[in-house]
Amino acid sequence: MKTSDIQALLNEPACSHNQKEKSGCARPKPGATAGGCAFDGAQIALLPVADVAHIVHGPIACAGSSWDNRGTRSSGPVLFRTGMTTDLSDTDVIMGRGEKRLFLAIKQAIEDHRPAAVFVYSTCVTALIGDDVEAVCKAAGERWGVPVVPVDSAGFYGTKNFGNRIAGEAMFKHVIGTREPSPARPHPAGIRTHDINLIGEYNIAGEFWHVAPLFDELGLRILATLSGNSRFAELQTMHRAEANMVVCAKALLNVARKMQENWQIPYFEGSFYGVQDMSNALRDFARMLDDADLVQRTEAVIAREEASAHAALAPWRERLKGKRVLLYTGGVKSWSIVSALQDLGMTVVATGTKKSTEEDKARIRELMGEDAKMIDDGSPKALLSTYKEYRADILIAGGRNLYTALKARIPFLDINQEREFGYAGYAGMVELARQLALSIESPVWSAVRQPASWARQNTAGTVLAD
Repeated sequence: MKTSDIQALLNEPACSHNQKEKSGCARPKPGATAGGCAFDGAQIALLPVADVAHIVHGPIACAGSSWDNRGTRSSGPVLFRTGMTTDLSDTDVIMGRGEKRLFLAIKQAIEDHRPAAVFVYSTCVTALIGDDVEAVCKAAGERWGVPVVPVDSAGFYGTKNFGNRIAGEAMFKHVIGTREPSPARPHPAGIRTHDINLIGEYNIAGEFWHVAPLFDELGLRILATLSGNSRFAELQTMHRAEANMVVCAKALLNVARKMQENWQIPYFEGSFYGVQDMSNALRDFARMLDDADLVQRTEAVIAREEASAHAALAPWRERLKGKRVLLYTGGVKSWSIVSALQDLGMTVVATGTKKSTEEDKARIRELMGEDAKMIDDGSPKALLSTYKEYRADILIAGGRNLYTALKARIPFLDINQEREFGYAGYAGMVELARQLALSIESPVWSAVRQPASWARQNTAGTVLAD
């Protein structure tokens, strides 16, 4: 990728905190890719495209443990869960065989799997040795008649957020606008339908399936999601939507902005976490589509769903009211989950902001107050120290913090992409409350905090072994 191209992606006009030093849009500094490089971010953004062969062009280490690495769910093809790599060796690098190996890898992927398309991710090694990935992809696409999309995502380009943006740029440049959508079927209720897109929705643990029926009921046809449970052909038609929603993914704003500039498609940012945020998302679509009948029907659906959700949440709120939470997650979840937890009557004592933008932090202050505790240090020592200092009742974090919590014998809930439960939408909010209560109230915590059964204390206070 040319320096000018990197500079253009860094200077994202739609990001109001574009020039902030600690923003997710900031220029990378040495060590800034720790915890997620540009390659990681690009692959995470596009791997959920279910019917595509995803090839990592580089050493085997860059492929990592590729099987189902994001926890997204598909209603059909599962090709995206198969890790593919060119597995470059030292000899391949020295002898300049990278491009040949890539061409043969694309050939094998097409012949063995018959994918709708092939996505090729460049890595640090292949960028450094100068492999012309775009030329190889073009030649392979012409040879086999299958779209082969280059994703120039060398890890040293920047952070994970920047990698998301690179992925969006690849979709805009090579995929979006290359196919026309099929005509919409008449709605069973005879209402007018509208075509929309969701940008940055990944269907983690199948959670979007909690939300999708409401869109169907309202006559909102989802042309594509970028990229949870999506198909390549759907991504090609995104340019025909009437409105876009950027779902909890600040780094993909470049896609929404360019679609607005090129096809006059308006967009808004929203979240499906929490009752209020879910209702706001539906209202924003109705407002943006400028359909009076849709506005009326949307309010009716919101009233029905909120009443049902509040009734289902009532017993859980009673059990969770006043419980204190240490939330350690990054990006937009640092504030969107805060909103959901506060809706349950819980108190968030601190939240992580390591991968959050300045706008994310502004929303945290809006929700938690100007004195909100924000933590960047996610080391076990720092997390446990904060947990004890603020008298938290549960740690909500990613899977990598699970064993920290178990060793400290404190309640834990996984909130990141490895989780097994979906928390989006009205039904997802009820599931979140249920999992929180089950985690906090589990009898295992009182059991593991008791003295071991083989030890007893005599009257002098000395511990004796049985």
